[in-house]
Amino acid sequence: MADYIKKLTDLFSKFPTIGPRTAGRFVFYLLSLPKEKIDELANAIQELKNKIKLCSFCFQPFEDLAESTLCIICNDPSRNKQLLCIVEKETDLLSIENTKKYKGLYFILGGTLTLRKPDGNHLRIEELKERVKKNNFTEIIIALNSTPEGKSTSVLVQRALKELPQFSNLKITHLAKGLPVGGELEYADEETLESAFEGRK
Repeated sequence: MADYIKKLTDLFSKFPTIGPRTAGRFVFYLLSLPKEKIDELANAIQELKNKIKLCSFCFQPFEDLAESTLCIICNDPSRNKQLLCIVEKETDLLSIENTKKYKGLYFILGGTLTLRKPDGNHLRIEELKERVKKNNFTEIIIALNSTPEGKSTSVLVQRALKELPQFSNLKITHLAKGLPVGGELEYADEETLESAFEGRK
């Protein structure tokens, strides 16, 4: 295999859920495209890095049109500022937003505990604690996947929150019925997510 093909295949293989075989298909598909399509893709990737930034509160990526540090959700005065929903990743936030039933704020944790990263140092635990310290939340919803990794991360999050003086005034809830064990929020339909939010406890 040519070095350029191998290098790009290795890069694609680092994408989530993409193995070497799928990565190779991506590379050979790109080889079949005309140069202008390759340039279009390269420019889109460059713009993604140049024009998208992370919200200073919830860490959701957003397009910086008004030079604000907050995304459209955190900037919305109609959102319930006493509710905080903790999710693993951006796609989970989008799935919940699509239900149009949750009207509070979010916090993207940035991952879960894994066998490779069991200490949680890669998670935004300290940032989460800072958000809770500085805001008058009455309920925190831990909306992590119903997987072994999600459950162990939920325990870690709850332990971190217990260290805060505000903990006694906080209602900590978890998504309930409707989500299958081992399932991921990203792939749940809107009715299932709505049921899980209504049945949280």
